[in-house]
Amino acid sequence: MVNAIAPMALGNLAGPDNVNETSLTPGAGRLSRRQKAAIIVRLLSSEGLKLPLSELSEDHQTALAEQVAELRLIDRDTLVSVVEEFCEALEAVGLAFPGGLDGALSLLDGQLSPAASTRLRRLASGSSRADPWERITGLSTDLLLPVLEEESTEVGAVMLSKLSVAKAAELLGRLPGEKARRVAYAVSLTGNVAPETVQRIGQALASQLDAQPAKAFDTGPVERVGAILNYSASATRDAVLKGLEEEDLAFAEEVKKAIFTFANIPTRIDPRDIPKILRNVDQARLVVALAGAKGALEASAEFVLTNMSQRMAQSLRDEMSNLGKVKDKDAEEAMGEIVGAIRAMEAAGEIFLVAEDDD
Repeated sequence: MVNAIAPMALGNLAGPDNVNETSLTPGAGRLSRRQKAAIIVRLLSSEGLKLPLSELSEDHQTALAEQVAELRLIDRDTLVSVVEEFCEALEAVGLAFPGGLDGALSLLDGQLSPAASTRLRRLASGSSRADPWERITGLSTDLLLPVLEEESTEVGAVMLSKLSVAKAAELLGRLPGEKARRVAYAVSLTGNVAPETVQRIGQALASQLDAQPAKAFDTGPVERVGAILNYSASATRDAVLKGLEEEDLAFAEEVKKAIFTFANIPTRIDPRDIPKILRNVDQARLVVALAGAKGALEASAEFVLTNMSQRMAQSLRDEMSNLGKVKDKDAEEAMGEIVGAIRAMEAAGEIFLVAEDDD
């Protein structure tokens, strides 16, 4: 609580006043507001409490530092009076606001519409107190990658230097080889870059990112079409993919990679995940799906049966044999339920699908 309110209280104390005393006598009444703020900062620092003074304006920070440099010895009665006055100011505060548009955006993160958030960030980017790198470092690599690809090598090196090591490594790995080498080498030359230059680069990048129009959808068109076709009937899926290939072959190929069906189980499911998946599937529906797997789908059924305990596999084979012939519609519905369970587990991070181009 002190860390949240104290900077504002100190900001009021450190503001300009007409008192300029350097020779102190007992009693807080003879002190200027800046001197009182300096005393509080010194006292808290001696107790090991470092206040976030960077939240104050640069003028207030400068004035406070100058006052700390001027003061020498303070008698105990004066110290007690200043502390009592400061504590009374803190106790009188009922609610503290973050201050500034950047603080308001952090407080309301996730509650504002994308359009309103973008508009406010553009306004906040012009504030001298706003740190653009706080926003930039919090963005995903998907948003940062296009900017890194378009910007100069020098700007890209500064960006990577401000990001976390893990995020910088991921971005570097997604750059073309020659561009990645140039940016990596440029990072070694950033040691003498002035803080003001880094700040200006951050403001320019933040403005560029904020200028991008808000997206109506959280995922791209490939992911959306792939998700729809995942739950479509196989005849519909095949017809749509054929039409996409005629219209845009590259887009159709990307959609195929995003699609996950029962036929993809052997190539995209880790064999060790099969027991985990089966715990989330109704056994009766699993028997229907496996019994109805014909033609190219037989490989998926055999993959599931092979990667479970042999005792359970034999039990399922017996049930499949007793079930007899399964209607195609019933089998497709049961397979869809299994695929749905796999997709839900992937979304929850319980399993990971193997990329088609992985070995």
